[in-house]
Amino acid sequence: MPYSSFTLGKVSRTFHLETVRRQGIFAGIEPVEPSAHLTATLERNLPFALAMGTEKAKSELIVSDILVELCLHFESRVSLFSGIDFNVDVSEGLTGVCDFLVSLSPQAFELEAPAIILVEAKRDSLTDGLGQCVAEMVAAQRFNADAGNDIRCVYGATTSGMDWLFLKLEGQTLSIDLGTYHISQCDKILGILASMVSQAA
Repeated sequence: MPYSSFTLGKVSRTFHLETVRRQGIFAGIEPVEPSAHLTATLERNLPFALAMGTEKAKSELIVSDILVELCLHFESRVSLFSGIDFNVDVSEGLTGVCDFLVSLSPQAFELEAPAIILVEAKRDSLTDGLGQCVAEMVAAQRFNADAGNDIRCVYGATTSGMDWLFLKLEGQTLSIDLGTYHISQCDKILGILASMVSQAA
């Protein structure tokens, strides 16, 4: 059973997660000003991504540029992976492909622990990707623990490219921010992602 088979309810029941839904979990995070390059790139790419409307287009033309900016912000002390197999526990169904994964390791050629941020790109509905994203976060917890790198929190996001919804998994407690952030708040999105890296570090 791949990650994409999980709904939020199913992943919560299977892995005994306590889910906390709260507005503004990440609201107090300081923004990070996007570079002139990212601002210009998004202005150029957004019309194409919206016209095509597919998950693939939004991933390639919006999400990947934001995550590359995140890596550059940390001077490549973190690494970014896209479309990789992340097979952690076949018996529990923790297998499949992650859209994007950020690791707190500069090793860019092979995934190393700790995996800290999982990002799932969805065509329209952010909630459609919640179960898949949370299952990947659980897998990241196990991946990190198996490598002896049992960091406190693993983070996640589901995004349509235009809107972003953020999550945090600490132990068995899953926190979902009921607030969403629009691409027009790119500085806030970058700030939240950067805070995830900093807290994990």
